[in-house]
Amino acid sequence: MIRARAEVGDLVEDRDGHQAIVTDIKHGKTWVLRPPSDGTTTQWETDDPDSLHVLETRASRLSRERSA
Repeated sequence: MIRARAEVGDLVEDRDGHQAIVTDIKHGKTWVLRPPSDGTTTQWETDDPDSLHVLETRASRLSRERSA
């Protein structure tokens, strides 16, 4: 099953090649991103969620971390 868009908690890559975690989706129009290893101090937004490529879903990442 392929999801149409990234969801909160997913690890994604944006169109510029930056990896990020989706931290919020504002009103279904703006995706808020942060670097995967740098807290919440650095964030950026995109209003083009179709440009985000999901590298790993939140569920998959949490499952992997639990089994480590």
